[in-house]
Amino acid sequence: MKRCINGHYYDEAKHSLCPHCGVNIDLNLGMTMPMRQPGGNDPSKTQAKLPNDNAELGKTIAKIRNDIRNPPVPPSQNDGKTVAVFRKQMGIDPVVGWLVCIDGPDKGKDFRIRSERNFIGRSDKMDICIAGDEAISRENHAIVSFSPKKRQFRVYPGESRGLVYLNDEEVITADELKPYDVIELGKTKLMFMPFCGDTFVWD
Repeated sequence: MKRCINGHYYDEAKHSLCPHCGVNIDLNLGMTMPMRQPGGNDPSKTQAKLPNDNAELGKTIAKIRNDIRNPPVPPSQNDGKTVAVFRKQMGIDPVVGWLVCIDGPDKGKDFRIRSERNFIGRSDKMDICIAGDEAISRENHAIVSFSPKKRQFRVYPGESRGLVYLNDEEVITADELKPYDVIELGKTKLMFMPFCGDTFVWD
């Protein structure tokens, strides 16, 4: 057994330094030091130690994680989302019209149209979800929009392979919608019913 300068005994075969004293916090880590200093092997120069006046020696201190003391603020569900004009002004996104399914798997069902662009598809992520018709693309098969400034409704073809028809005519760019117009996509026919227009608009 070897005795350190502080009087502790330890097995030199198991430990290169006294395990009771710990490691000197003033060690020059990263520097190359000779094993023997000129003038002999002075234990005080080679033995790692902690200062004797360290009051915290031997105490167990719980480390408080930074994320517990200052928990991260969860992002708002609306962070980064574009907000429609009516929703920003009124605090809600009111209905401006409807599409009513007059033919297809969802016959008799109605779909609300909101201000600005409404994306149509089978996915529940779409503004207008027509889940029953497998001939409709999952996302962006067609778009129906309402312009609050011009008080006009329009229908656009989407980004899918499927075609969109308005009153049996293929929609190539954007066509204006009139009351009782019929939009056809997949096996579904939707009749357009406006709520906002020349006689009424949300303000």
